[in-house]
Amino acid sequence: MAIDTRFAGAAESISANADIAATHRAALRSIERVVNETAEPTDPATAAAGVRALLDAGDVLVLTGAGISTGSGIPDYRGPAGSLKNHRPMTYQEFKYDAVARQRYWARSFVGWRQMSRARPNTAHYLLADLQAQGKLAGIITQNVDGLHSAAGARDVVTLHGDLSTIECLDCAAHENRESLDARIDAANPGYLARLTGADLQVNPDGDVDLADRFIRDFSMVPCLACGSTKLKPAVVYFGEAVPSERKQAVRELGERASSLLVLGSSLAVMSSYKIALDTVRAGKPLAVINQGPGRADARATYLWRADVADALYTLARQ
Repeated sequence: MAIDTRFAGAAESISANADIAATHRAALRSIERVVNETAEPTDPATAAAGVRALLDAGDVLVLTGAGISTGSGIPDYRGPAGSLKNHRPMTYQEFKYDAVARQRYWARSFVGWRQMSRARPNTAHYLLADLQAQGKLAGIITQNVDGLHSAAGARDVVTLHGDLSTIECLDCAAHENRESLDARIDAANPGYLARLTGADLQVNPDGDVDLADRFIRDFSMVPCLACGSTKLKPAVVYFGEAVPSERKQAVRELGERASSLLVLGSSLAVMSSYKIALDTVRAGKPLAVINQGPGRADARATYLWRADVADALYTLARQ
């Protein structure tokens, strides 16, 4: 991938440190990863029966990706209409080391939060919460940062990549609720949103939207309430950033307790999620995948069901 001119300043800062630069390059490779078809999907009726049998046996660990939230108006990354076709997410290194990049992110995220906060759980979220209430699941792990599983009533969800509703300061580690920060940004930018009335803005999976440069230049970011720094970041795991150790431990414990793994709406393109599937297979446990597009673990799946997640879960619920 050629360096995007939007991130030229970040690239210059990052290149000064070899370790940071290497991590940044690895993050770009992860973003660029193309996932191709590697396996023949299971016959839908056979796949449905197989997944149903896993659920009846109980202790199914569920891992969800962006494909479960597309029905709520939030696009995925790598699907047929995925956001990566038009939008490259910012890496952690760009966000941390380039003030211009942070300015761009917060202007776009301030606008995108309007749409992200209005998203509501769809049928798939509710059906999954119902399966958990029935005692069929060992747990739910999600790569999504939209909070829709909990909004649908799911309990103790492990948010592998964090949640957009919490903000953290990179300098002092203080936290702030997103609604509080949003109100402060709104007060610091009077009339900003009104200028965008009527604009057709598509929210991205990470909660921001594409904006013209003039809107980015006119945006004013507010400081941390605790230390005054403007290095504020959503408490989510960016490309190029490590998953917190306590979440890794929670994932390991769920994987050890589970009898099988059910992947819903994910290509498993990033290693943090792909590893969960690999660990399941290495432990000799069944792996089922329900997704509309190809995934990295498809060739290892016991059942590979090419279907919309909500449609598939509804089929299982009817049975």
